[in-house]
Amino acid sequence: MSKYNFDEIVTRRHTGCVKWDEPRPLSIEGEDVIPLWVADMDFKAAPAIQEAVIKRAQHGVYGYTVVEDDYFDAVISWFKRRHQWDIHREEIIYTTGVVPAMSVAVKALTMPGEKVLILSPDYNCFFSSIRNNGCEVLESILSPVGNTFEVDWHDFEAKCADEKTTVFLLCNPHNPTGRVWTKEELARMNDICMKHHVKVVSDEIHCELVMPGHRFQPFAAVSEACRQNSVVLNSPSKSFNIAGLQAANIICSQPEWRHRLDRAVNINEVCDLNPFGPVALKAAYNDSEDWIDELNSYLWSNYQMVCDYAKEHLPQWKVSQLQGTYLLWIDITATGMTAQTYADHLLRDYHVWVNPGTMYGPQSGEGYIRLNIACPQSLLKEALERIKE
Repeated sequence: MSKYNFDEIVTRRHTGCVKWDEPRPLSIEGEDVIPLWVADMDFKAAPAIQEAVIKRAQHGVYGYTVVEDDYFDAVISWFKRRHQWDIHREEIIYTTGVVPAMSVAVKALTMPGEKVLILSPDYNCFFSSIRNNGCEVLESILSPVGNTFEVDWHDFEAKCADEKTTVFLLCNPHNPTGRVWTKEELARMNDICMKHHVKVVSDEIHCELVMPGHRFQPFAAVSEACRQNSVVLNSPSKSFNIAGLQAANIICSQPEWRHRLDRAVNINEVCDLNPFGPVALKAAYNDSEDWIDELNSYLWSNYQMVCDYAKEHLPQWKVSQLQGTYLLWIDITATGMTAQTYADHLLRDYHVWVNPGTMYGPQSGEGYIRLNIACPQSLLKEALERIKE
């Protein structure tokens, strides 16, 4: 029997919620739009997190916040216990979010005009973070193999060998394709990167969202070589649905890089946490492990429902294998529409809001949509019924 009720419908509209309240494309109005776009869950946070935040709020004073030792202890304990990764206290730099951390890493480890390699299609903020720091995006396009995706190793090495490529920005697990990279794949990435003097920055924000039969592998825990050649970005924000509380960590074992990262954190003014971020992180990592396990089971059942429904009612969809995250990457080329036209069609005519794949790479994302399944199953089924129409 379930301990947590992920079927509960939580009204989020008119709460200043990006997912539900942000102005819609095409100026679509009305209260009946089902948003399956931004990577945000429609589930309440784990009870331990809610209780910790309420207790802190009851204090009544919300001033500047010191991040204390028990914050670092929670991070270290979680990743050791859950992922067999030994993190040292001095390796952790806290900041407000993984996207700010990404910009910090690019600023610290590159010079303007250099190239940053990504595996495309890729999280849309990768493109903006790279360009905002004066660098050039270099895409190695993933190869579709069956109903999943693999690295084109020949192309990946050729892009690493470019003399202007200095950083490889990795999404692990991968958004939007849902890949969970294996230990062997990560080791091979690092071998190629080290051969060509390319540093690795690994965004691991989705690390707790892993489906049955797969295991998340922290990049820095693959080998000592990976540890020494990487900067890892992580946060409980995505997995525990607490992005608005803004707490994330940059983890790096190289003292010289760490000095540059710390300097960039201060230059970008993302060095202070609010009073609620640390208490939420501690409650997540110390007291909510059973919640994340049950969440993953629920997400897996949502994924299976989409696959079964598409097989019966949406033959023009080809749903990619979901290994991690709660974001489905769906090939819609059989509809004969472009990604943007199809997404617009669903929103305008059926009030279902999804992301066009071209957000994640103009070339690599064409012919795909991204669908967020982190919502009560009844809401997801209603969206599918509308799409079937």
